Amino acid sequence: MIRDFRRRALMGAGLAALGAGAARGQSTPFATGAGIRPIGRYDLDRLARITGPELRAFMASSTLPSAYEGRFPPPRHAVDLFQVTYRSVVPERGNAPTIASGLVALPDSGARQLPLLSYQHGTVFDRGYVPSNPDASMETRLMLAAFASQGYAVMGADYFGRGASTLPDSYLVAGSTRQANLDMLLATRDLLAARGIGVTRFFLSGWSQGGWVTMQHLRNLERHGLAPRAAAVASAPVDIYLTMNRWMGNPQPVDAVYLPGVVAIQMGAQAHYHRQDGLLEAALPPAFVAPSRALHASAMAWEDFLAATTPRLADFIRPEFRATGAAGDAPYWQVLRAAEAYQWKSATPLRVYTGGQDEVTPRSVGGLPEATQRLLGGAPVRTIDAGDRADHRAVFVHGILDQKPWFDAMLA
Repeated sequence: MIRDFRRRALMGAGLAALGAGAARGQSTPFATGAGIRPIGRYDLDRLARITGPELRAFMASSTLPSAYEGRFPPPRHAVDLFQVTYRSVVPERGNAPTIASGLVALPDSGARQLPLLSYQHGTVFDRGYVPSNPDASMETRLMLAAFASQGYAVMGADYFGRGASTLPDSYLVAGSTRQANLDMLLATRDLLAARGIGVTRFFLSGWSQGGWVTMQHLRNLERHGLAPRAAAVASAPVDIYLTMNRWMGNPQPVDAVYLPGVVAIQMGAQAHYHRQDGLLEAALPPAFVAPSRALHASAMAWEDFLAATTPRLADFIRPEFRATGAAGDAPYWQVLRAAEAYQWKSATPLRVYTGGQDEVTPRSVGGLPEATQRLLGGAPVRTIDAGDRADHRAVFVHGILDQKPWFDAMLA
């Protein structure tokens, strides 16, 4: 929930205005509880490496390893990086107060009016692989190279349980996800205003988990009259219930070996935030419970979790628990049903990206928003398929290359 005075301030300022900064490494507080700490700078050579050798390494295991080489324009501006910390509340825990973090990145262009892109990151198994630590987040670096180096301000929340947050990971927990992203936006508004930078246009983008986050964030922003100009999501599991059911009940050869890890952190988050004690014990064989708790707590590396469990989700879940997904009326599945992120009449133009070899998000799930908005008479949605051979990473990169000129066309 937006406190009334904060909502009025945000709507009154639009999303106007970031400025004369703090000294490097020094956190500057703001009246609404946000603070900003300079954490580095990507110069033109560093940005060029992101879309060169780093992109090549990122795509080395993809089904389309070289499809996007040379497709990104050279960087135009160096980018200054800031970690933002801000106050928020946890809706599932009676609005208990908390502290969260995120990234604001500013092009060194000299412009006092900038377009703002809010990027929502995908699934990570470590507390530090987040936007506010871009050296550990290739997806964040790629967004900085594609957008910030071309003149956009870029922001991204780390989410509760990641970055500076001391909470358990809030993975796919809808209320906390919406709250973290909303309050990160409010904090960014304060910081932009303090730095004397106005916002010309506001956009959303997200990949994988971040696609679902983007859709949750979009619905929340529209509800409060704060809709962006446009949004784009790649490989977005907009219906978590259907996605989990497909993974557990209808496994396919293309499925990622890390799906057991995804399910482990999702169940750990749901058990904590929705007070579903005993969920892991009910869903998993006894030998997998402790590794799952450790992975959710970022106390075990993904590689160690895989060695202690299995790459096959069918072997990771108890058969009797998997069977409850068919009816979907048990408490676990009821929470997932309520976490859908596409069943409303949207006012925001949207592009959706899918691919035929996506090992995480099936095409049929990723493409749900277009049919839904057509049915409801909502804003236009265009589903863009990256091709029959495109896997999860290829869909992400394909989406960046398409959405950037689409957003640019709206800046005039």
